[in-house]
Amino acid sequence: MRTYRADLHIHSVLSPCADLEMSPRNIVALAKSKGLDIIAVTDHNSTLHGPVVRKLAEPHGIKVLFGSEVTTREEAHCLCLFETEVQRLAFQQFIEINLPDVYNDPDRFGYQVEVNEEDEIIQQVDKLLISALNAGINEVEATVHRLGGLFIPAHVDRPMFSLISQLGFIPPTLKFDALEIFRITDPADFMQKNKYLQNPALIKNSDAHYPQQLGTVFTNYLIHEPTLDEMAKAFKQEGGRKVVL
Repeated sequence: MRTYRADLHIHSVLSPCADLEMSPRNIVALAKSKGLDIIAVTDHNSTLHGPVVRKLAEPHGIKVLFGSEVTTREEAHCLCLFETEVQRLAFQQFIEINLPDVYNDPDRFGYQVEVNEEDEIIQQVDKLLISALNAGINEVEATVHRLGGLFIPAHVDRPMFSLISQLGFIPPTLKFDALEIFRITDPADFMQKNKYLQNPALIKNSDAHYPQQLGTVFTNYLIHEPTLDEMAKAFKQEGGRKVVL
């Protein structure tokens, strides 16, 4: 086994709140410069930039997981991660079915552009991607796991758009694979304040919206290879695998 450095919460130019410098090419270049081994581009309610980022990252030996930061009906943000293109396409279809017919105002929310590997604009996405889906957190979790992905509530202790801010607690029946804590949170302090949790795997990511943020926060994974399955086993501490903040 070896240690892999991973940042699994990165926004690209497709997210309206992200900087226009967060193109797939720049994301890969930044990930390489920060020594990241695994990344996931998790745009708001979209997986569209996953394939182009993976294509650009492969020559550099950087593993790219497909993902999205979904906003549930409760307005809680959750990271949904996948390994294969088949899984990505199926989840993208689920998102599009459940995304409300609310349209983006670029002057108010920012541009939502999909680009190719040359940073050329392919399309502007019309529907507002920061809307809450017409699907609750349990339905999103069940869909992710049915497709074979990982379900990780995002920045769970942040004062907005988190499980704790929206619900007041983390539901004990929610079948999450890990919990992402806010980048400045001390893990021991988090567990002290949430003693009802049953020893969950805790991770941190940059939640980068700007180039200077990418890779500034990450989690180390002691695993055999950089795959979703190995990371799932690390969350459960199987066979010596583990996550290290």
